[in-house]
Amino acid sequence: MVTSPPSRIWNIAAETQSIQARTALQLTRLRALIERVNHQVPFYREALQRAGISADQFKHLEDVRRLPFTTKADFRQQHPLGLLAVPRHEIARIHGSSGTTGTPTFVAYTKNDLQIWAELCARFLFAGGLEPQHTVQIAFGYGLFTGGFGLHYGVECIGAAIIPAAAGNTRRQIALLRDLTPDVLICTPSYALTIADAARELDLDSRSLSLQYGHFGGEPWSDDLRLQIERELNITAFNNYGLSEVIGPGVSGECSARTGMHIQDDHFLIECLDPDTLEPVPDGELGELVITTLTREAMPVLRYRTRDLARIYRDPCPCGRTSIRMSRVTGRTDDMLIIRGVNVFPSQIEEALLRVEGTTAHYLIEVERPHILDEVTIKVEIQRELFSDRMDQMQRLRERIRHEIQTVAGIRAQIELVEPRTIERFTGKATRVIDRRHLIT
Repeated sequence: MVTSPPSRIWNIAAETQSIQARTALQLTRLRALIERVNHQVPFYREALQRAGISADQFKHLEDVRRLPFTTKADFRQQHPLGLLAVPRHEIARIHGSSGTTGTPTFVAYTKNDLQIWAELCARFLFAGGLEPQHTVQIAFGYGLFTGGFGLHYGVECIGAAIIPAAAGNTRRQIALLRDLTPDVLICTPSYALTIADAARELDLDSRSLSLQYGHFGGEPWSDDLRLQIERELNITAFNNYGLSEVIGPGVSGECSARTGMHIQDDHFLIECLDPDTLEPVPDGELGELVITTLTREAMPVLRYRTRDLARIYRDPCPCGRTSIRMSRVTGRTDDMLIIRGVNVFPSQIEEALLRVEGTTAHYLIEVERPHILDEVTIKVEIQRELFSDRMDQMQRLRERIRHEIQTVAGIRAQIELVEPRTIERFTGKATRVIDRRHLIT
């Protein structure tokens, strides 16, 4: 594995300002935000009036808890651009979700929004080793999805060269990696593993590639998966976080210390709440991230419920940044499975699988309720050299996997071992769960 890059800071004034100065800046920006949406966004004007709230009532950052929440449903009800806070002619770009699970959600940007977005992505890319002399292969989708373009302009902000490979066509991705010798790979973590797998199928040692660093996001992933990617691609892998409704990638990202992702809290006010009570959880405890955009012009949001579960840390980081940090996202409140009363996240299954030698990070969870009780089957790809016709060997491997899943996730599951490349690969976010219980009437 390549050694972690030295601690470097892209915007020293913003990223190392005192906690007192940042708190004062956040409060000033929060008041201005409330004033602006009250005048320019009818949806928020009505919500603030119902709550009896005005900007001059905010004396402390904790007063943010008096503001109404914004949800994904609000974006859909205000479809397509009902949350717009600027005249239409000031829009510089529109992104959005694919709409595969319902009405798509659109997000708009002004020219200034795009400049801020590039700056925020540059911060975590620079912290994670990117330098102007590097070449970066971006294997994220380019289009309505925010990932490709946000990171593209962050790389350009630093001054590195870009190979805009976009998502898909894995053989072409490998050819580009081999022929153009990029230093950095940007994609989802599951697709990074797909690239490594495909290279192996082509008898190419992926560790011989020129890559040094990888910046991965767009889906929850475990530390065990990070280690596997690092081993297979011979890189140092960094995590970053963002979501379209807030800005896209750039909300937070790791530094060289990798002690959590630094939140760009001069631009975002983050709360970590119990998803049931909506009360703050203590630092270090798991909660739902709720984000207020402090500088977004085109489509600012108040207290957006992300549904993402993570932890918040406020202790000092050795890199010198003074921002608060967040853990990796361990799951989403809306992808949590309840199996016979036990809360289970796909990331827990991944963690358990990667503890068992011979398994891979490619798996599929199938949940059914044929009678009264839930039944779970987990299809697991295993390494080709371990796939055997001997029933006793396969049974021992199944038992080890079943034991680890029960230890980590607290459930008993049927384990189905499948050959390599049996489970579908995805160029973007991987589909890990098929829940058929809702189909049963």
